Amino acid sequence: MSGMHWTAVGIAVAIITAVAAAGVAGVTTGWTLPFRRERILRPKLWGASLLLIAFGMAFFLFLGPLGGTPSRHPNLPFLGLAVNFGGLALQLLAQRPGRAPLPPRKTVS
Repeated sequence: MSGMHWTAVGIAVAIITAVAAAGVAGVTTGWTLPFRRERILRPKLWGASLLLIAFGMAFFLFLGPLGGTPSRHPNLPFLGLAVNFGGLALQLLAQRPGRAPLPPRKTVS
C-alpha cells in the first residue's frame, strides 16, 4: 500500500473520530456544536444521529474505497451509505420539536 493510501486512512480516521466524539457528547450531555445550537431542538437525538453517521461513514470507507483488498461482497459498503442516510434523517428529526405531552386524564369517582 502506498503512502497516499495511509494518508487518506489517517484523515478518514480523524474525521470519523471527531464526528463520533461529538455524537457521544450530544447523547450524554446534550452538548452541540456552537454554530448549530439555535436550530437543534433535541440535542440527544442529534448526538445519536452523529453516532449513526460516524458508523455508516466508517462502514462505507473501510469496506469500500479505503478497504485495501477487494471484497467478495462488493455491494456491502453501500449498506454503510444507507446507515449514513438514516443518520441524516435523524438529524432532520432533531431539528423539529417533539410531541407535546398529553394532559393528565381526569378520572371520575
